Amino acid sequence: MNCRKIARLSLALLFSSAVLGQSAAINPISADPTQPAASATAQAGTPVSYASVSQLNGILSQIESTSKDTQADLQRLRIERWRTDKTTKEQALTNVDSIQRNLQAALPDIIGQLRAAPENVPAAFKLYRNLDALYDVLGNVVELTGAFGSRDDAQSLETDLNAFEAARRQMADRINNLSTAKEDEIVRLRTELKTAQAAVPAAPPKKVIVDDTEPPPKKPATKKKSTRSTKPKTSAPTSTKPPAEQTQQPQNPNPQ
Repeated sequence: MNCRKIARLSLALLFSSAVLGQSAAINPISADPTQPAASATAQAGTPVSYASVSQLNGILSQIESTSKDTQADLQRLRIERWRTDKTTKEQALTNVDSIQRNLQAALPDIIGQLRAAPENVPAAFKLYRNLDALYDVLGNVVELTGAFGSRDDAQSLETDLNAFEAARRQMADRINNLSTAKEDEIVRLRTELKTAQAAVPAAPPKKVIVDDTEPPPKKPATKKKSTRSTKPKTSAPTSTKPPAEQTQQPQNPNPQ
């Protein structure tokens, strides 16, 4: 049981360290929406509190609403009518095109990844970086619109910019809280792992006996002598007694 607990704590510690240490350093404006995040589903199956999910849904809903308003406001711009040089107009058009592509493709993909893993730190940081890039590029469009466009267009885009900035600050606070919670979890898991390892009794060392004595030389095998008699067999003596006819005395034919 202790061995299973140690293995479980080791895996949890490894997972928490990997999640906290992963980086989401990408260029959000030019991100490829078809490329999945490395850790979008890393926390699948991990229980998440209702308060955490509710907070995240509020931030994401605000971002999605601001995205729709921004796209509509950018479409109303008439940059070709601005009284400025061609280079400035081209710069504004390039920025507007980048923002539109991000809001229509990259941003929805990042939001979907974060909804699948609400407390995934790299996914949250990826969204923060995207909002940061959007704020910089959109801020440049707002300045150019205020200088060369209509007043109403500039005010609408400035409202969108402030909404993105508010969402960015909220994501920064959330990332800070998640990182602190993950760090506390790592410390707790390390402590539990050390306690579990200390509770496991050390196995006694195995004794290895080495017999380096030479065995006595073996005696050559001796052949057993045969117990059979080597005396030659003697045949039974033959009788030399003559036949009965030969032993009778001959009769005298001429008696006296």
